[in-house]
Order: sequence, then C-alpha cells, then structure tokens
Amino acid sequence: MDFLGDLSNLGYWGLFIAAFLSGTVIPFSSEAVLGLLVISNYNPWGCLLAATAGNWLGGVTCYYIGYLGKTEWIHKYLRISQEKIDKMTRFLQGKGSLLGFLGFVPFIGDVIVVVLGLMRANKAGSLLSLLVGKFGRYYFIIFLLDKLQYYFPYFSIDF
Repeated sequence: MDFLGDLSNLGYWGLFIAAFLSGTVIPFSSEAVLGLLVISNYNPWGCLLAATAGNWLGGVTCYYIGYLGKTEWIHKYLRISQEKIDKMTRFLQGKGSLLGFLGFVPFIGDVIVVVLGLMRANKAGSLLSLLVGKFGRYYFIIFLLDKLQYYFPYFSIDF
C-alpha cells in the first residue's frame, strides 16, 4: 500500500504513472490511486484525463510491441504465451480494429491489444477504439464513486 500511497501523493502525475503501468501487462491497480485522489477532492475531470491518458499510452505501448512482430519479446517482456496469442488471433480474425475497445477488460485486454498490433490491424482504428474504451472505463469508475456519495456522505466529488 505504500507504493499506492506514494503515487497518490504525486497527484495527477502519480495517477498517470499508475494508469500507464496498469495499461501494460504489469498487474497494477490504477483504480486504487484513482479512488484515493477522487476521495481527496481532486478534480474528477483531471483524474479522468490523467488516468485515461496514462492507461491509453500503456495500451499503445503494448500495441507497438505487438506491431514490431517479435514474438520472443512478447513472451519475454509481456509474459504472454504463444497459446494466448494463437487463441486471440483466431478470435480477432476478421473482426477488425474496433475490438481495441475491449483493451480495458482485465486479463484479456492486454492480449487483445498486443495481437491487434501483431496482426497489423488498422492503427488509427485500433488506437482510437482503445482510447474510447479506456475513457469509458475510468468515466464509469468515477461515476460509481460519485453515486457512492449518496450512501457515504464523506465522499466528496463534484462531477
């Protein structure tokens, strides 16, 4: 928890870093840092921007690692098995770059983004749909935190 606390002490930059890390295949909870900042009365729109930008850039990193086509790098650095790559390739075949939207889904989102890069899916479509998905995820989380104000009045956010 100390690392999460340290990141939340960095404010928006800490949230950006946490979101970037969780946008790659590193198992990390940017939602915890987001929650700490929102509860600490940081501007929800600033939090939304920092989290979306960081998480999206983490996803872009995964896309380009896949785009480079070096499967040994994908196995070594991203720890994605060949079996997962093959399975996701079969799933994505013919479905197009719009499935980049699902890049926010835990466990499979990173694999989707890496395989989209590996398959050389349309960059603009893949990365734009990835951005929309990441934005929607964080918007939904902040929306839920806002609704928690009703049940827990010490939550203080204006959204």
